[in-house]
Amino acid sequence: MAVRLQFENSNDIGVFANLTNSYCLTAFGGSENFYSVFEAELADHIPVVKACVAGTSLVGRMTVGNKNGLLMPNSTTDQELMHIKNSLPDNVVVQRIDERLSALGNCISCNDYVALIHPDIDRETEEIIADVLGVEVFRQTIAGNVLTGSYAAFTNQGGLVHPQTSIEDLDELASLLQVPLVAGTVNRGSDVIGAGLVANDWIAFCGLDTTATELQVVESVYKLRNAQPSQIVDEMRNSLIDSMM
Repeated sequence: MAVRLQFENSNDIGVFANLTNSYCLTAFGGSENFYSVFEAELADHIPVVKACVAGTSLVGRMTVGNKNGLLMPNSTTDQELMHIKNSLPDNVVVQRIDERLSALGNCISCNDYVALIHPDIDRETEEIIADVLGVEVFRQTIAGNVLTGSYAAFTNQGGLVHPQTSIEDLDELASLLQVPLVAGTVNRGSDVIGAGLVANDWIAFCGLDTTATELQVVESVYKLRNAQPSQIVDEMRNSLIDSMM
């Protein structure tokens, strides 16, 4: 299932929201409508948290996370950090990192197993990403762009990448990620996938301008037609309990 919405007349909803399999962050302020769309779809399964990062509403571009953890830039205040920590499930590790490429959501794209990162990110940051998010980390570009988080969005089911990604690159990325990938657009032809779309294993949210054809591509590559959130969340809980035993 894919849902279309806007944040204060902006279709770049991936800038103002961060969605994973175990939580969703949305920007403070803005229209109540934006938050309520997420809450209506997700609240029965995962916490939907209003937050701001470094005093801005750009939570989708400043943070990066998956079901295991959430990374935030150094400019995050203590108060913001505590609010997010207290609102997320206990098993999600929340950590600030000291990285000069501080728009983490632009520089890192990840699912629950693999992260693609900007080629110039510090070695130390790379280790923290692997530790906190529990992922394998690869330095990559997407269609020649270093901002992997801006030009790709992938879940454990599939992924959408920049429309000019070559067949060879698509094959290479798909084999790294072990999920099917499609080169496509959102928001009526926008190639900034990460800004126009947020998705997890059972739902995706796109900007209001996204066409019916783009929506179909999103639903098929992320396998959203018959995804059952309760089943996915239960599986995650079971695997978490197994790993804690």
